[in-house]
Amino acid sequence: MDAIWLDGAEWLAVLRIGLGLWWLESWRHKDKKAWFQRGAGIAWAADVAAKHRWAPVRAGFETVVKPRPKLMAYIVAYAELALGLGLVLGFLTPVALLGGLVLNALYFVLMIHDWAEQGQNSMMALISLAGFFGMAWQTWSVDAAVGWF
Repeated sequence: MDAIWLDGAEWLAVLRIGLGLWWLESWRHKDKKAWFQRGAGIAWAADVAAKHRWAPVRAGFETVVKPRPKLMAYIVAYAELALGLGLVLGFLTPVALLGGLVLNALYFVLMIHDWAEQGQNSMMALISLAGFFGMAWQTWSVDAAVGWF
């Protein structure tokens, strides 16, 4: 593979780190007090889910998320933090890439009518796929240093 300035594996590492920084920004900009004490994030998602045109999305939210809003707020927020750290550091990178892909798919489906969010979720999912199939953990990563994957 020919590339300018960096080699292909290094460009994939740049993409992986950029995606990790994107996840870290998603975590950083959350108002933690509103999310964890007032349940604002899950309340907003519940409102979106209640109006969703797809019955399985409404039913899934009612079954999985609504009965445990505080737990889900922590899961969502700290999943974003874990994904960001894992991707920036290249630690358990394939797991982080697949986990991010799943989270972006869930966000994409829940917010199917919010076009502003769809661009972000589809681009993050595409980067996750490229990083996974390009094995973006080959360089500049804890995984490479330790010899994992």
